[in-house]
Amino acid sequence: MKLIHRIILHISWVLTLLLAAWAVLFYVTMVDEINDEVDDSLEFYSEMLITRSLAGRELPTSNSGSNNSYYLHEVTHEYADSQPHVAYSDEEIYIPEMEETEPARVLRTIFEDRDGRLFELTVLTPSFEKEDLRVTILWCVVWLYLLLLLTILLVNVLVLRRILRPLYALLRWLDDYTIGGRNEPLANDTTVPEFRRLNESAIRNAARAEYLFDRQKQFIGNASHEMQTPLAVCSNRLEMLVDSTELSEEQLGEIFKVQQTLDYLVRLNRSLLLLSKIEGGQFPESEEVDFNALVRTAAADFGELYAARRIRTELREEGGLRFRMNPSLAASMVNNLLKNAFVHGGEGGEVLLTVSRSRFRVANTATSGPLDAEHIFDRFYQGTKKEGSTGLGLSIVDAVCRLYRLHLSYAFVEGRHTFNIDFPQ
Repeated sequence: MKLIHRIILHISWVLTLLLAAWAVLFYVTMVDEINDEVDDSLEFYSEMLITRSLAGRELPTSNSGSNNSYYLHEVTHEYADSQPHVAYSDEEIYIPEMEETEPARVLRTIFEDRDGRLFELTVLTPSFEKEDLRVTILWCVVWLYLLLLLTILLVNVLVLRRILRPLYALLRWLDDYTIGGRNEPLANDTTVPEFRRLNESAIRNAARAEYLFDRQKQFIGNASHEMQTPLAVCSNRLEMLVDSTELSEEQLGEIFKVQQTLDYLVRLNRSLLLLSKIEGGQFPESEEVDFNALVRTAAADFGELYAARRIRTELREEGGLRFRMNPSLAASMVNNLLKNAFVHGGEGGEVLLTVSRSRFRVANTATSGPLDAEHIFDRFYQGTKKEGSTGLGLSIVDAVCRLYRLHLSYAFVEGRHTFNIDFPQ
């Protein structure tokens, strides 16, 4: 979830709680204020009736045409002692004229006349429907909430987008940043101290990553170059030893094993050097590569190698594939996939090569189950050890694809190891 969306979500929850609390408080306050005004009116009316009753004057009729009504009757001392002398309540009163009950505010008070008799005076006035009021307030709060929410969302999106513009600029720079590549300098002027510190931290870490990458690239390159000479010397001396010395069959066998190991080290050294150059961006030359012709040539070159294991090769050209890149890297990518098909292919199997307008596919019959898709492109991953494999072929293919933003994928389909390289249109 984006930062702006998370902020808006939290604001919405907080606003919901605040408006709910405000609605309850508003309802309680309004009802209390209305009841207070009605109680004052009832109190004034009851005092007038009591004054007239004690003075012996005629009382108005119970239904005098006003909102107020009253009932007056004599009560016993026991009843008077069990009731409060003044009490307010909300009740439902039946109105004969309307033949229905209506809410009313009721005042009950007990007083004593000059003869010591006790009377209970009940004064009432029509009130409002509290349920209707609650529903009205609820809908008002809902519409108010929606209006406030939309307003806050709009304001926050506009304000936050402007405030967070330096952050998004930094994120775009980090997304486009490639260690060892040609990167644009960070242009992200801001007056916010936190964003300035974030920019400085990102630049420092990028510089540190570049320094470590250069050191690693230098080490791999130097080590590979330094290893080439002693490896070549050892190989030549072994050849001289075989040519100039009478050796037994057992000794020749041991020398052959040593020669195989040296050949493996030479291939490994070349692969590491190639990887170092790819990741270091040392192949700037590019031209439009015809992959149809490249795959045909590579298939012909691997023909004898495949024939040794009776592996059949089928090439399907479903369209012309051309892409601008370094031709040496394109050839390395294709050759490594064809070599991988030979290494992981079974005796008498089949290799299917498919070239279309936007995809190059290599599918070979498998001798066992699927490979580990999560680690197959890691360096030196070989799964089950295969003869002639350095464990760097697929890593080189992956490095080339990452360099040119191609999508490399692996799948195990119908008993075949299938590698797809998707090219952008």
